[in-house]
Amino acid sequence: MTEKEKCAAGLLYNANYDKELIQERIACKDLCQEYNGLKNSDTEMRYELLRRIIGSIKENICIEPNFWCDYGYNIKVGENFYANHNLVILDCAIVEFGDNVFIGPNCSFYTAGHPLNAKQRNEGLEYAHPIKVGDNVWLGGNVVVLPGVSIGNNSVIGAGSVVTKDIPDHVVAVGNPCKVVKKITEQN
Repeated sequence: MTEKEKCAAGLLYNANYDKELIQERIACKDLCQEYNGLKNSDTEMRYELLRRIIGSIKENICIEPNFWCDYGYNIKVGENFYANHNLVILDCAIVEFGDNVFIGPNCSFYTAGHPLNAKQRNEGLEYAHPIKVGDNVWLGGNVVVLPGVSIGNNSVIGAGSVVTKDIPDHVVAVGNPCKVVKKITEQN
């Protein structure tokens, strides 16, 4: 089993010393750097580069620079997607965003995690678990989403939250660790 196959299976794999994964990250980061250097007015080239970086995108996408990801091909973005400045997606596993997702500045999505065992960590081993963000989700600035987390449809994540566990549909959740503080109802 290759390191890439181990990663896709959610097993410990070696990302730091595997030549295939290193080359894929370098190629993706070169494209991200090119994207980040474009003029804001060059909307056609920005969209073209996003199509080359991101594995699957629909129409009406805007990602403000700076934007960084590891591989790009593991990212799936729905319709009407907006991310403010300094989006980071460590997409060692799939990161899927639904339709009508709005992301504040300085947000990060980390599918990668590392063993608690120092020997394994020092060998370059890590694991990756997918992240899923539903439809009509708003994430405030400085939100961090950790490996394996799903955020439900129509939910709001408050600024500065660290999302360590799944968040259900139709709620407002905030804090570190992020917890549900109220249901979103018709009256809201």
